[in-house]
Amino acid sequence: MPAPVHPVIFVPGITATALKDEYPLPPETVWSVLSKDFERITLHPDDLRYEARQPVRVIRDQPFEIAYKELIAELRHNLTPRPDKPVPVYAFGYDWRRPLAETEAALGEFIDEVIDRTKLLKHYHASGYADDPKVHLIGHSMGGLIIAGHLKQAGKRARVAKVATLASPFRGSFEAVLKITTGTADLGGGDSGSREREAARVTPGLYHLLPSMPGAITIENPALGSSLYQPELWQPGVHATIAQFVRMHGLGKGSAEQRAADLFASLLTQAREHRARLESLKLTDAGLQAKDWLCVVGVDCKTRTGLRIRARNGKPEFELESEDRQNRWADPEATPAQRAATGDGTVPFSGAVPAFLDQRHLVCVTPDDFGYWEIQDRVLAKAAGFHGILPNMDMLHRLLARHLTGAPDHHGNTWGRPAPGIAPSQWQPPLPLTLKP
Repeated sequence: MPAPVHPVIFVPGITATALKDEYPLPPETVWSVLSKDFERITLHPDDLRYEARQPVRVIRDQPFEIAYKELIAELRHNLTPRPDKPVPVYAFGYDWRRPLAETEAALGEFIDEVIDRTKLLKHYHASGYADDPKVHLIGHSMGGLIIAGHLKQAGKRARVAKVATLASPFRGSFEAVLKITTGTADLGGGDSGSREREAARVTPGLYHLLPSMPGAITIENPALGSSLYQPELWQPGVHATIAQFVRMHGLGKGSAEQRAADLFASLLTQAREHRARLESLKLTDAGLQAKDWLCVVGVDCKTRTGLRIRARNGKPEFELESEDRQNRWADPEATPAQRAATGDGTVPFSGAVPAFLDQRHLVCVTPDDFGYWEIQDRVLAKAAGFHGILPNMDMLHRLLARHLTGAPDHHGNTWGRPAPGIAPSQWQPPLPLTLKP
């Protein structure tokens, strides 16, 4: 009998792990699908490890069941050849508010734990798994950034065999700008409000999603700056809100304006340095090749693909216009570059292209790839956005299982599309796939 498949760890997206406050007895959920207590999860301006409201102890709980239960159940079923010889599939919940470097370190520790637990399974022990123990990693949205960051941290020490990422914003999403600016976006949360804006503006994890792809920003006056990692390029209202928050909750000395400026600059610097680390990742440094990474990109949805910043009275002002949401994927008159003005509703195509993979290796999927029987998911994709519901796609479950097992597809049940500008003859997905038009 062939050796069992390596254990799998699934890493969810931003805001898709529940948070609970362990200070009350019993613990109280403060972030879930149905309840979002911004006041209790907002971080303290003087110490972003802890919350502004004390006494509390907010920690991570489980990934959202509604978003990922079906995916994990299908993986456990499809990867397991016999019920008495299960392939472990673990969900890795994390505190998405925190800097990604911390989460990446926690993922490394979790990988070690999963490997040690898997060694205790008799069928893995008998197969010689302990001789070269590894895991497979799957990430949705920000989960892909965490996986890439872990591989950069671990380098040759990485114990990872294969990776799959679904709709990951390796170079950012404009929804992060919208979230920080207004408090509302397709990254999670409900209606815009002052507490939501406050929470967003002091959430380190959110800044890791700022867009940095070439040509992403059009700046009316270059004197304003050139990058969203520069504090001076942000609207005065963002600075003022952080200063007011520091004034209300801060304990340090000095003016609230200066302390807020230092805080904002540190959040942007941390995010910029992390993005630079991801941009420098080379798969070979972690013992991987392009064929080991399945990078799925959602397309054919109206998505914010650019940001214009103009000068008003010498200060920057963001123009968040509806026409910035584009979808030219299926436009027969569009050039390949114009067809790239698309995305999954949250992550633009340009933001989903990692620096460590050539576009020839990307696998594009659309909402039409939901089966005709997946009526509810089709409706949700149209109503709530393709990005969040993409992990529920049945075809992707089969695709992930094939990627991790190397199994053939005799019936053409897995498919995809090349990136814009990549001819079918140039397309090199990490496994043989049926080409969809």
